[in-house]
Amino acid sequence: MDWLKQLPIGQYVDGDSGWLRRVDARLKLAWTLAFLITPILAGPVWRLALVGTLLLITALCGLPWRLWRRNLPFLLALCLLVGSLSALLPAGAAGSAQLSRDPAELRLVPTPPGEPPAERSGEPWEVLRWGPVQLGPLPLGPLVINRRSAELGLNSATLLFTLIHSANLLLLTTPPEELVWALSWGITPLGRLGLPVERLGFTLLLALRFLPLVQEEFQNLLRSLATRALNLRRLGWKGVLGLGLAVAERLLANVLLRAEQGADALVARGGRWLPPQQLRLGVPVARRLNLVACALLLLLLGLRWQYGAL
Repeated sequence: MDWLKQLPIGQYVDGDSGWLRRVDARLKLAWTLAFLITPILAGPVWRLALVGTLLLITALCGLPWRLWRRNLPFLLALCLLVGSLSALLPAGAAGSAQLSRDPAELRLVPTPPGEPPAERSGEPWEVLRWGPVQLGPLPLGPLVINRRSAELGLNSATLLFTLIHSANLLLLTTPPEELVWALSWGITPLGRLGLPVERLGFTLLLALRFLPLVQEEFQNLLRSLATRALNLRRLGWKGVLGLGLAVAERLLANVLLRAEQGADALVARGGRWLPPQQLRLGVPVARRLNLVACALLLLLLGLRWQYGAL
């Protein structure tokens, strides 16, 4: 039942191997934002290129393979499942528009003898038709994947992968103190408007520290359900829904209790907030590596501007 601890998702893993650890935290944050923002209004070629870029960075980053052998196949399978369901579900039909011209004006001229028959021009609307499908005694009819549903499935799968894996790469190779310092550096101009930038950074640092506690509480709840040997089939869908709501409520209550205990312990020990600059760790600076990362980021943005619609 300790599988959550074996999946380092959203947790920093200490070590010296890998060039990705030596990249400046601000550049890694900018790369992550690029992976999250550039898929907006982009074509399928650009989305697939982002997925390939993330896989290439994962393969060449120099981190141990044991960090990826569990969560990366699971994430790929989850994205394929979400994309397949999005493509197979009905995508809806376009509403019927009023005709702007009289249908009597359309006249079909017969093809002269000796010439090939007229063919339909343009791309076919349906990409795949499979069926009819029989699920037990219920006939489901044919499964049809049209261009709209195929695009929806591709967008869902690629966006889910870039969202989770890019954030995972950032959190896996960046200490929380460095990440908070990078975020505080980015929102420093907001301090002129009267916003407490340093307090916001320290609050974010505490939130990042609580992520392992949330995973631990969730794992304890799953362990408690497993020891009771519940039969979900006998509960029915209403019982399963009620059980899920009860588990979510208990998880929220436990997390809030942990947060209150942590705050009480911090106050009892005379704790005080510190600016992010004093919490920053001494990470060695790789100037050439940072210059290369900055140049590649500018190249990525230029390619998005030029070929993003493909």
